[in-house]
Amino acid sequence: MPEHLQQLVYVVDDDQGMLDSTVWLFESMGLKALPFTSGQAFLDACDPTAAACVLLDVRMPGMGGLAVQDAMRERGIGLPVIFVSAHADVPIVVRAFRGGAVDFIEKPYNEQLLLDSVQRALSQRPALAPPEALDVEARLARLTPREQDIVLPLVQGFSNREIAEQLGVSVKTVDLYRSRVMKRMEADSLPALVGMLIGVGRIDPFNLQVLQAVSPGA
Repeated sequence: MPEHLQQLVYVVDDDQGMLDSTVWLFESMGLKALPFTSGQAFLDACDPTAAACVLLDVRMPGMGGLAVQDAMRERGIGLPVIFVSAHADVPIVVRAFRGGAVDFIEKPYNEQLLLDSVQRALSQRPALAPPEALDVEARLARLTPREQDIVLPLVQGFSNREIAEQLGVSVKTVDLYRSRVMKRMEADSLPALVGMLIGVGRIDPFNLQVLQAVSPGA
């Protein structure tokens, strides 16, 4: 199998002992694992088109796991993220999932539980991410907070008046931000915008329920 199609796990943890044992576990199961002791080193080396997922420690010196997750979103990196932490308090877990994490596992973790979670994460992605999906993620990340507030109800089929009532603003304001969203997302029609959001997994195509917020605060 070509290297760029091989399933890969990025392992980001400042605990060298934990890092070594986790990499050994994955490689013993036939998965390629790349270790990083800092979030910045991972971001510098990450290939967003890889058939990969990210195992990310929450608490690390410098850039912690949640900050890495935010940076991934800003760069349009849509790789599935599994968080691990010895200190999984509720606010951290909630923020991780609202940011799009696919799982959150407490340390010390059960090896089979971890392997099952990684396999599920890897199965969520095609072997090679289409460049269009990465472009859409990058455009979403560049939306302003108010534009992010509008884009999801817009593709769910809410009218401008209904969105205005939800947000407590005027219909004219929604009209303005709607046009900005269409321009920033490079969508020439509402169906085109809906297709983009479905394509990157933010909207359920069967009932238009939101699957993932555009931003942590959404």
